[in-house]
Formats: sequence, C-alpha cells, structure tokens
Amino acid sequence: MAAHFGRRLRKGATNTAVAAAVAAALVASQAPGAETDDAGRQTTTGTQPSSDTPAGDSATGNSPYYTDLPPLDSPSPVPTVGPTADPTVTGDTAAGIPATVLDAYQKAAAELREAKPGCNLPWELLAAIGKVESGQAGGGNVSANGDTITPILGPALNGNGFAHISDTDNGAYDGDSTYDRAVGPMQFIPSTWAWAGRDGNGDGVENPNNIYDAALAAGHYLCRFGWDLSVDDDLHSAILSYNNSTDYLNTVLSWLEYYRKGTHEIPDGSGALPGNRSDNPAGSSPSTQKPTQQPSQRPETGSPTPKPTPPSGGGSTTPKPTPPSTPPTPTDTVDHLEDGGTAQLTAMAGDAFTERVSTRAEGRDGKGVAKVRVRFTIVSPTDATFTGGEKVATVVTGTAGVAVAPALQAGEKTGSFTVRATVVGRSIPGVDYTATVTARAADALARTSDTELTCTAGGEFAEQVEVKATYQGAVADRVAVTATLIKSVLDPTENDKGPYFKDANGNPVRTLTGLETDANGLLKLPKLYADDTAGTYMLRLTTEGGATLNVPLKVTEAEPTPSPSASESASPSASPSA
Repeated sequence: MAAHFGRRLRKGATNTAVAAAVAAALVASQAPGAETDDAGRQTTTGTQPSSDTPAGDSATGNSPYYTDLPPLDSPSPVPTVGPTADPTVTGDTAAGIPATVLDAYQKAAAELREAKPGCNLPWELLAAIGKVESGQAGGGNVSANGDTITPILGPALNGNGFAHISDTDNGAYDGDSTYDRAVGPMQFIPSTWAWAGRDGNGDGVENPNNIYDAALAAGHYLCRFGWDLSVDDDLHSAILSYNNSTDYLNTVLSWLEYYRKGTHEIPDGSGALPGNRSDNPAGSSPSTQKPTQQPSQRPETGSPTPKPTPPSGGGSTTPKPTPPSTPPTPTDTVDHLEDGGTAQLTAMAGDAFTERVSTRAEGRDGKGVAKVRVRFTIVSPTDATFTGGEKVATVVTGTAGVAVAPALQAGEKTGSFTVRATVVGRSIPGVDYTATVTARAADALARTSDTELTCTAGGEFAEQVEVKATYQGAVADRVAVTATLIKSVLDPTENDKGPYFKDANGNPVRTLTGLETDANGLLKLPKLYADDTAGTYMLRLTTEGGATLNVPLKVTEAEPTPSPSASESASPSASPSA
C-alpha cells in the first residue's frame, strides 16, 4: 500500500498525495475481498483479494489501471455539474469531466434507475471507474456520438506480467487474434463484452469503443446479482468484480467520493490525462493504438529485452537466456467439459426450476479440474433467467471439477431454451443444456359457491359462475381456462341450444377461451343467459394440467301468461217495441 500511495501524482502535489493516501488507507483497512458462492454471486469476506483470482471473470481481466488520486481540495463551493469552470485552469481541468463522457455516465445511470431501481447506481461511480480505467476516455477524446477517436487498448493479456487470457474474439474488438486486451473507455475484455455489451446511444450496435455503449454496459455489470450499491458491502463487491484488486477498490472509492462532492463539465478533448499506471509507476500509459504484432519488451519494465551478441572469432556462442516458464493454471489444464449429471430441466411458467445445470471440467486424463471458472449463459431468446434476474453466471469448480449453476427462474414465455457452459479464459467447446418452460397449469377446479344455478327460459342466470384453481394444493394463478357449454358429460361437443354467453356485440357464444385465473387462483365467468329451451345443461371448465369441472345449469319453463277473462256482461238486447 505504501508504494501505491507514495507515488508522486503531479508536481507540487506532495501534500495532496499524502493526505489522499491517508484517506484511502482508512478505506483500505475495511476493504473486503471477493469470493463466489455456490449461486455464482460474488460476496464480500474479511480476506483480501488474492493475486491468483482468475482474471477472465472480471470486466477488465484485471488489466492495469490508472492510480492517480483526486486533488485534496474538493470542488467548491457546492456540488455542480455544468460548464461553470474555466478549463484553462489546471486544477479545474484535472477535476472536470468531458461533456460527452459526462452525458454518457448520467444517461446510463438514468436508464438503470428505470431498469434496476433497486441497484441505486450513482453516475459518479461510472465516472470514478471511467477515470481509473481510461482517464475519462483519454481526456474526452471522443466524437459527438461517443466513439473514441483513438482506440483505447490495454496490453496483451499474455501471462507475461499480466493475466493470461487467450484470444476469445478472433481480434474483432482488440485487433489481437492471439491474446485478449481490455478495450475502450471502460476497458472491457472481449469475453466479458460478448455478454455484457449494451447499445447506449441507440444506433443498433454494441460497441465497446463507444462511451455511451460502454457506460451502459458497465452500469448493468455493476448492478448484477441484485447488488444494492447504496450498501457498502455490495458496492465493494461490485467494484472488485470489475477489477479484483484492493488498490483498485481504494482508488475508485477515492474518485467516487470526490465526484460526489461535485464536479463540472469541460469541453471534449480538454481533460487531463493521468500520469501513473498500476503496472508502471514511472508513468507509462496503456497502448492507444491497435496492436499489430506482439511487442518484444516486457510490460513491467517498458525496455526492450536485449538479444545476446555472438562473440567474434568463431568461438562458442553465449547461450541464449531461457525466459522463466509460467506454471500452468488450472484453467490451462482443462481439456474439455462434460455434463456433471444434470437432470431434466423443466419448470412451469413463473416457477423456479427444481433441477440445476451441472458441468464438470476435465483434463486429458479424464480427472476433474478444480478452481476453474465455468460461465453459464442463457443463449436462446427467452425471458427465463438465473436467480437474481441475470442471463449469465460464473461458478468455480469444486474439488471434483464440478460447477453447479444458480437455479433457473422460468418466465412467462413457454417452450425450450439453451443454457451454455464454457470455460472462462479458454476457447474450448462448451456444453449445451436444454431447458423447457411449460404453461401454467392447475390440477383441480372448484366452485366458490354451492348455490344451484337456475334460470327460466328466455331469462338470465342471477349468479355468475366463480371457480378457484389449485395445483398440488397451492393457488394456481394466471392459469388459462376454457369454458364450453357442452351437450352432455358423455358428449363434450358444443351445444347448439340452451344457456349461452354473449360476445361484445350481444350475440350468443357457447365457448370462451382466453380466460385466466387471478393472483388468488380465482376466475369469475361472464353472465349466462338462456334461450327458450327448457332442460338441464352442462358447463365444462378445463385448464392446462388436466383440471376439469362440470357445472350443471337448469332452465325451467316460463310460467304461462294468463289470458284475459271473458266479459261477463252480455251485449244489451234490443228494446221492446212499444
């Protein structure tokens, strides 16, 4: 920690650095580590993050980041956002945020307030991460639509001073078909962007080199697993999931606190560039050009590796030094993935799946490989998710090499979808699992009243039919119900006489579809009417799942209308003649 905070940030800022170091050190004393539980959620613990945490499971692949700390004096007099400061003043320029970059952060946070209100994502957190990852997109070096004018790329993650992450995108995002690199203003590695990418500027493209897209993706990334960023533990877990380093956590928290006290807008392209990076305290910056071929210098020194010069005179040559070999990680030893004993994956719409996807990572010898990150991704169009509402979950294999995905939660869309298991950081074939969502069902229907349903011919039934649906004794909500007036219990065809419902135009109908029980499993049918035919009839209700209920309906003869009585008075007789 002393090395991290003791670096000189800028000329004349020694006191600032010392004061900021003290504040950050206080944060560090309470900074949690990050672990993954059996549900694939990263949780906080009392231990610090270890250096051997697989980098492929972070947004950045644990790539290098800028370590500059904010100025000692917070913006004054009050928090402001707007073009209120003079960008020619060095302090204001260093503290300000370029206009387009600031707009991207604020729009992303606003969208997250609608999409995931429980996350409580502050735009200042996106600004803090953007500052640490890319110096606010290289000082706001972006076009009006948010595209970076010069590509922002981290070093090749080749295991030589960095994490080892082989290419996962064939160079599509980072221009490197051998190793992955962190890409864009929020420094996503391609394998993470593949599932976390978002379209933030509405152009139909998910581009990690666009600040609007990258900021929105970062917001969703930080808000996964149901984290509430107004809670310190969740906030720390989210930041550590972005880059698993305690120093990184402290640096981001320092800028978060600084921006919360106020900042201001500065013109695009006028932002101050950071001077110190975590992998090179001397001040070298990440590559800003697309890679062409693998550089020959070591990233941690920045100087070319000297080549041995053969001696003159034809004597024996000096043997070429052999670079130290990097021991293989557990991920490197994985040969393939196998199904880990997953049972049939079936659930009713709206319910949780009782079975979970299980995958086993195996080496060439067929033995399970522990401590390997397995990523489970829902790849088919469906509204089903993992617990917590996410489409992706990463779980570490246990001692037997098995990783069990979080429970699946069915949505309302019925049919089959695919869950794919892959190894994080390796390009080996994944394993696909088929899960099926069936329609909501009921196995029992019952009337809520035992009143006999009667009506006179040509009249209407006084009481509407109401039923309650259950499934295995529990309320069956939102279950589709069909109501048909049938000829008899033995003949379930639609009747052509007797009771009927009315359609919107008042015409008789004897079959109703599209009915659905409410949240309490209740359904009240529309009013029933009777034609002029007396008799006993049958209403049949059926549901998905096999529930059937027959409701008898009785139509009685109408009472005869009394005819007018004959006149008792006879017509007057003719008067007798005189």
